[in-house]
Amino acid sequence: MSVGLVIVSHSSGLAEGVVELAGQMAPEVRIVPAGGLPDGAIGTDFEKVSAALSDADSGAGAIVLFDLGSAQMVADLAVETLGDPDSALVVDAPLVEGAVAAAVSAQGGNDMKTVARAAESARGSAEAPAAEPAAAAPDSTDQVTRELELTNDVGLHARPAALLSRSLTGLQATVKVALGDKQADAFSVLGLMGLGARKGDRITLLANGPDAVQAVERIIDLANRDFDE
Repeated sequence: MSVGLVIVSHSSGLAEGVVELAGQMAPEVRIVPAGGLPDGAIGTDFEKVSAALSDADSGAGAIVLFDLGSAQMVADLAVETLGDPDSALVVDAPLVEGAVAAAVSAQGGNDMKTVARAAESARGSAEAPAAEPAAAAPDSTDQVTRELELTNDVGLHARPAALLSRSLTGLQATVKVALGDKQADAFSVLGLMGLGARKGDRITLLANGPDAVQAVERIIDLANRDFDE
């Protein structure tokens, strides 16, 4: 049972597209579109959003993401009229980036507030480069460093990045992935995608913490399987 997502948009096509994208990265998460008016016109509909909330919540709650201001008003009203308004949260976050981050967090078994924070944290990724300049490696005997070549067709793009991030769920480790002069937090799907790592690129894994070795081994195993492509 995972936290569900509702995607509220003025356009049914946009809502369905975001659901399709996020669903590729979190296949076990219930993500429901609530886009457009009942007749297919542009707009948002209270009844449609309310039904989507009911559909998305399988018992762990749901978060609602929206595209424009009036969509937020409809989403807020739908949550306020729930039998238990605390079972859902309306989150102000970039629609696409927030949905991806939230879906991956929900797939990892996180609670509603943690999933909401994951969506909110995507705001920085939408406004600034997702990958950051590589920092000097810390002087620590606990650090595990490995280099590997990406052999899968699409490199570290959407689905592989999500698989890599999800593979680290539950581990006590700080993991960075570096490519050239850029690096990203391995727990951030958007950060990994921002590296632009392609087939044939060599990436470096840098992990610290009690589960550093296990974290690196999981990533290497995924890469050896070509991220199950």
